[in-house]
Amino acid sequence: MMNDNSYVECLVAGKPRPLVVFLKYLMIIMAVFSFILGFLGAFVFMILFVACVAGAYFASLNASIEYEYQYCEREITVDKILNKSRRKKVATFETDRIDVLAPSKSYHLDEYRNKDNYRTLDFSSGNEENPTYIMYYDGREKVIFEASKELVDAIKNVAPRKVFMD
Repeated sequence: MMNDNSYVECLVAGKPRPLVVFLKYLMIIMAVFSFILGFLGAFVFMILFVACVAGAYFASLNASIEYEYQYCEREITVDKILNKSRRKKVATFETDRIDVLAPSKSYHLDEYRNKDNYRTLDFSSGNEENPTYIMYYDGREKVIFEASKELVDAIKNVAPRKVFMD
């Protein structure tokens, strides 16, 4: 029986960030007031209105963030989906350059934990209840993500000595 894991994708919905949601509504309220004051004769408030509308737009994009992990042909791609409408490619990782991939509480990560020279990339939902995996990549990056079992199995098929499931 052959296990075909040449393409696997996993979608992780991020937890809404309350500060960004508050900022979005604050920008909308400020835009309404500056629009009304702009019609009363102050041109500065019309400029403030345009700035508040732009701020509300960008805050609404960042209020709901999802991450999509794709594994295809020995490559892991991470996409960031903003407000369920815009997709942005964030990172690409080659499986040949992975140092280690294991659950965040695994003892296999002990030798990497005390080193400070890693740049941390967090592609997780931020929910503490969901299990996360940590991947040390190319001696420079620490990547935190929430992978499905199928995604980890697909990476383990290609790099069995670098991927741990304990």
